[in-house]
Amino acid sequence: MVKELELQNINLTSLKEPPIHVIGQIQPYGVLLVLEEPELKILQFSSNTSSVFGISPEELLQKKLEDLLDPFQIERIKAGLLEESLDFVNPVKIWLRRKGDDYVVFDGVFHRNSDNLLILELEPAISQENIPFLSIYHLARASINRLEETGNTRDLCQIIVQEVRKVTGFDRVMLYKFDNDGHGSVLAEEKLENMESYLGLHYPESDIPKPARKLFSSNWIRIIPDTHSQPVAIFPAVNPLTQRPLDLTNSILRSPYSCHMEYLHNMGVGASLTISLIKEGKLWGLIACHHQTPKYVSYELRKACEFLGRVIFSELSAREETEDYDYRMQLTYVQSALVEYMSQEENFIDGLVKHQPNLLDLTSAQGAAICFGGNYTLIGQTPSEEEVNLLVQWLKSTVDEEVFYTDSLPRLYPDAHNFKNVASGLLAIPISKRNYVLWFRPEVIQTVNWGGDPNKAFEVKQSNGSTRLCPRKSFELWKETVRLTSLPWRYVEIKAALELRKAIVNIVLRQADELAQLAHDLELSNSELKKFAYVASHDLQEPLNQVANYVQLLEMRYNDFLDEDAKEFITFAVEGVSLMQTLIDDVLAYSKVDMQAVEFELTEVDTALERALANLRKRISETGAVITHDPLPTVMADATQLMQLFQNLIGNAIKFRSDKAPEIHVGASRLEDEWLFSVKDNGIGIDPQFSDRIFIIFQRLHTRDEYAGTGMGLAICKKIIECHRGRIWVESQLGEGATFYFTIPVGGRDRERRNGRKAQNNIFGRR
Repeated sequence: MVKELELQNINLTSLKEPPIHVIGQIQPYGVLLVLEEPELKILQFSSNTSSVFGISPEELLQKKLEDLLDPFQIERIKAGLLEESLDFVNPVKIWLRRKGDDYVVFDGVFHRNSDNLLILELEPAISQENIPFLSIYHLARASINRLEETGNTRDLCQIIVQEVRKVTGFDRVMLYKFDNDGHGSVLAEEKLENMESYLGLHYPESDIPKPARKLFSSNWIRIIPDTHSQPVAIFPAVNPLTQRPLDLTNSILRSPYSCHMEYLHNMGVGASLTISLIKEGKLWGLIACHHQTPKYVSYELRKACEFLGRVIFSELSAREETEDYDYRMQLTYVQSALVEYMSQEENFIDGLVKHQPNLLDLTSAQGAAICFGGNYTLIGQTPSEEEVNLLVQWLKSTVDEEVFYTDSLPRLYPDAHNFKNVASGLLAIPISKRNYVLWFRPEVIQTVNWGGDPNKAFEVKQSNGSTRLCPRKSFELWKETVRLTSLPWRYVEIKAALELRKAIVNIVLRQADELAQLAHDLELSNSELKKFAYVASHDLQEPLNQVANYVQLLEMRYNDFLDEDAKEFITFAVEGVSLMQTLIDDVLAYSKVDMQAVEFELTEVDTALERALANLRKRISETGAVITHDPLPTVMADATQLMQLFQNLIGNAIKFRSDKAPEIHVGASRLEDEWLFSVKDNGIGIDPQFSDRIFIIFQRLHTRDEYAGTGMGLAICKKIIECHRGRIWVESQLGEGATFYFTIPVGGRDRERRNGRKAQNNIFGRR
């Protein structure tokens, strides 16, 4: 059926969710006037005013309210309109003289719409006196007495429908509760014996679509006295001040949507009264009253029913809270324990999973996952780490709320069919944009009784070029075996998850502050050490120069008096001084790496390579080395350090050559978010067991007699790459050459952002 609709280019959503608040029609049992304040000039009116008032539309459009009412009534109305709330005014008895001498008495109700237009709705007054307060009080008192004798929620619901039916006299009164997915079920019913029962049946979300539920949340009581009456249009259709159709969200008289009227006809309903049940600002359910024939209920009696419904429903809500109390206390204990564990552990994740109670106990889940900093910690029965990763990616792109929950994940996320046995239900809280805590519940197969086939809740019909929805005609029992669903998440569990989210955020922020302070202290300490290394190295140069100079002076002055051993000793001393100077230069270069990498800039890699080759041209010429390279990119880097990196790697490839002329190739390729570079040679190679050791400062694999050097070159390379937020490693076998790989991220970061990265790694537990 859906495919057929798509082929016809029908917007099914617009049909299911029409703008019924601007329908532009009212029910014919009353009259509607739109007034411009403060003169109360008539801007719009229902087209039945001529038959009710005996005044033609043309004549009425030019009038003010004072032209219809006597001065005493106008004075009283204007005074009431100055009140803070129109609830203090409504309802007001209005006597209106028709042409002739007879009066018509109305119950007048004022309200202002979203455009701040004053709307007066007039209903025929059945009696000229208001219902006394004591009558309402005794009505409520009797109901409360019955409530006090009741022990469970189901009995409370039954009392509500019994009391409302007793007051209103409707043939059937039902208490209808909405579920989390929008559909609803009948919890209690009081009816005539010969009527079919709807008790316990479920009804699809389309029976009361979102626009209707929104109106029920705004206007707590709704009456349709005659489902077969013809609607009355508002004239003019567009308001002259706003140039828009009239917003009738809070209107009592607003005409029902045609699809809803047809729905009531199919149920055999001649009149209906609906009372909204609101809990914590949300539509919890409805008291639905049905009558087989037309039936009018006065405004005062409707408000009495609304009051009665609120009083009894408040008791129902309290009972629900009481029934959840023990479970809430249990979850509160678990929550407190988890917060304490997190505070004690260095890594807050350990506090959630390593103790009893643990994360699963907070929501009675069978599995849970903590996705933090790209790492996944799984506990209990969960999807695989790869499946959880894909699920988190879906949550990032789909969900904006601070909590997400569903008892039917496969219906929203098709890939969940693969792990429905462990995760048909999902409760998720984001810790940040990329980090989540997830709870899972397995599939529970159950049978649901529906009032009619929910898969055929409506039909789409086209006639005379227009398209409309038609509700189903059958409401007979229809049983469905429900799969791909879990046990529903309870409100107290969702609330507990939200409280845990706050605790995790606070702990992570506290740890971040501590690590930021630690990073600051370490930076100060490192700065002092760098200064010390620089000063010490610089100050050592002078005495070493003196040693070398004086030893060489001794050799020149007393050369004729020295034997061969003395000359050899002098040579050893000069070589030692030279080696010490080289070591000092390398230590200086190593200590300067961080100091130089304050800011990165766009750097052409081939330029840095050419500078390195220029510095090595003598060694390249002496060894006959052949050096080639791929097309090289432009990266965010420090140009001098990048040159030094290539110089050290290519210099090592020349130094540790085999008996063949060195052949060296510099490669470059783009990965997802970084550039991968390589320096490949045909030299003597490296034993794989030493692949990590060679990057440690002063570490050598050969004696200085075999190969000159201090063991600092690769340590400097490693430090340069780490400052660029990359990685460096080697792949090699003895006698088969070596390939050094290093990465540089696409884009760059300054020192402060690198410190932030280090702090983040610590938060993730990589201490």
